[in-house]
Amino acid sequence: MLMILLAVFGGVLTTLSMIVSSTLGKKIGLIQSTIIHYIGGLIGGVFILIGMGSTSAPSILDMSKMPLYIFFGGIMGVIVVYTSNIVIPKIPVVYSTLLMFSGQMLCAIVIDAIVMGDFSWQKLLGAIIVVLGIFYNSKVDEKEANKLKEKTDKLKEA
Repeated sequence: MLMILLAVFGGVLTTLSMIVSSTLGKKIGLIQSTIIHYIGGLIGGVFILIGMGSTSAPSILDMSKMPLYIFFGGIMGVIVVYTSNIVIPKIPVVYSTLLMFSGQMLCAIVIDAIVMGDFSWQKLLGAIIVVLGIFYNSKVDEKEANKLKEKTDKLKEA
């Protein structure tokens, strides 16, 4: 149960983080906001490290023994923050979050199939249904927005 709560908490923080970062991105620029996002993350990480009683980060020697692909996680994180800074101001947060979730779900399905040899048509169908639901809902929202605009235009003319 604790892991479920932590996962939900992580999801909430991810969404809030995207909103804060994209808001800052509109004010100071996308790259600058991404840099500030990661500087804040570094500071937070140091406090967590100290708070947990650890005062040492991995040594250069330890890091040199790690496979190179391990370091791509940070690079991918920067790309995630940068792209969410672009997307969030243009697409409602609920759609942005669901679309990112859909990408995560599809990636997880592919990774499970390749690494674990575990492919599930049900999971793939579920991901497709989520994407179709987002598309349908966005079209409904678009129609409602157009109707509202027509009403306000008529009121302005009268």
